Amino acid sequence: MSTTPLIPRTAGPRPGGRSARVQAAIHQAVRELLAEAPRDSLTVPAVATRAGVTPSTIYRRWGDLGQLLADVAVETLRPEATPEDTGSYQGDLLAWLEQYRDEMSSGPGRAMLRDVLGAGTENTGKCALYCTQQLDAIHERAAARGESTLATEAVLDGVVAPMMYRILFAAQAPTNEDVASWLDALLQAPRHST
Repeated sequence: MSTTPLIPRTAGPRPGGRSARVQAAIHQAVRELLAEAPRDSLTVPAVATRAGVTPSTIYRRWGDLGQLLADVAVETLRPEATPEDTGSYQGDLLAWLEQYRDEMSSGPGRAMLRDVLGAGTENTGKCALYCTQQLDAIHERAAARGESTLATEAVLDGVVAPMMYRILFAAQAPTNEDVASWLDALLQAPRHST
């Protein structure tokens, strides 16, 4: 089991400085505009106007609309709390996996995933890190209770990967029953626990 560092919520040279305020205003403008109109109507000039900056500010920092959308998506996908504590390792895993499935298979969740994947940036690595951090928190809590746990990578490969594949490429998103079945199979398999 690996413990991964938390990624700060804001990036940039001076968190809390002007750069952070501008980024927050631009992110907020994107979220507001996406709530008001179809995604394909979103433009850099519209975001800039709403955020109170010039389009060149956005192009300088993000390069294009796709990169900006990916950055906003990653920020939105970043968990704000530790996973629910149900009292057992299996319960904690299942609760987190079902919540993750619900969020990622929703319309907004799929749109954010497309934004992140479409931009082809380091943001995909941040999404993977967020999952790892959440699973590590579950594993550490279970270990503190004296429970045996699976390797984080085993949960990623055995449950998260097939879930994400189906969310992105299958005609029908996986169900909570699918998630429970994958987790049960993983828990029943010979263990290489941590």
